[in-house]
Amino acid sequence: MEFSANQIAQVVSGIVVGDENITVSTFAKIEEGKIGAISFLGNPKYAHYIYETESSIILVNKDFEPEHPVKATLIKVDNAYESLAKLMQMVEQMKPKKQGIHPTAIIDDSASIGKEVYIGPYAVIGSNTTIGNKTIINAHVTIGDRVKVGDDCTFFPNVTIYDDCELGNEVVLNAGTVIGADGFGFAPSESGYEKIPQIGTVIIEDKVEIGANSCVDRSTMGATIIKKGVKLDNFVQVAHNVEIGEHTVISAQVGISGSTKIGKWCMVGGQTGFAGHSTIGDKTYIGAQSGIPGNLKGNQQVIGTPAMDPKIYFRCWGVFKMLPDMRRDLIQLKKDMISLQNK
Repeated sequence: MEFSANQIAQVVSGIVVGDENITVSTFAKIEEGKIGAISFLGNPKYAHYIYETESSIILVNKDFEPEHPVKATLIKVDNAYESLAKLMQMVEQMKPKKQGIHPTAIIDDSASIGKEVYIGPYAVIGSNTTIGNKTIINAHVTIGDRVKVGDDCTFFPNVTIYDDCELGNEVVLNAGTVIGADGFGFAPSESGYEKIPQIGTVIIEDKVEIGANSCVDRSTMGATIIKKGVKLDNFVQVAHNVEIGEHTVISAQVGISGSTKIGKWCMVGGQTGFAGHSTIGDKTYIGAQSGIPGNLKGNQQVIGTPAMDPKIYFRCWGVFKMLPDMRRDLIQLKKDMISLQNK
């Protein structure tokens, strides 16, 4: 597919500076640009590439003014990164979608399959399960009994969805994701640990995307809930009875213990760990590798273990680096005091 600068400008509400008829057919990073590609300049530290890139079209912010001549045609927009994302989404949506049911797929007779659905090789769909329209179920996906799946979902290979889970529209589950496995519930007894049956479910609302090899456990009772627009990275563990608020984004290798409630529009850095039964307010921004031992009010930034205000954390880290010297000085002071006492 080819698009001219003029066509692209209309899609992103931009202003063309240069040849409005020049066409592109692919995307490229500005530092790896080539003829026929469109790139973007969002971060000023990459500005020097705009004068040497071979890309035909470059999306730039409206306040960008080149200091030297630029070979490429520029399209000035309010936000270059957002405009690029919009274009990439448009191109992705224009690609033909798979349809049809592979002959090796196993579908229970009681399952309800919507229109224009694709079900790939060796996929399994259980009894009384409902699959919405235009949903794509790739190879080796296993969907249990009484599962409800909305429209326009995409499940990549080896996704597993256990019985009784509910998924909304436009849900994306990347390869190896597990939805609805038992929560980690055991009661100590004289003979060891007795398993507590996990009789709840998982509810995933519209436009949620979950990265590869992530797990969302079913609740002990009630539901583990992932609300509208949430984005989870790879290797994220969501324990039983957790709730994650709308449009929250969580980076890789985060572990969320049971019954934790995370608010709307939060951002969680990689390898953060949450203690159980914590409540995190809306618009909380948590730095990577933080430890969250309890509740956090919303509209704040925290980092560290235990998590604290970033300014305090980095001041503490500055002191921490000096501890070996401070210890040496303290030992020397002690020796000097003993020497003075002896005199």
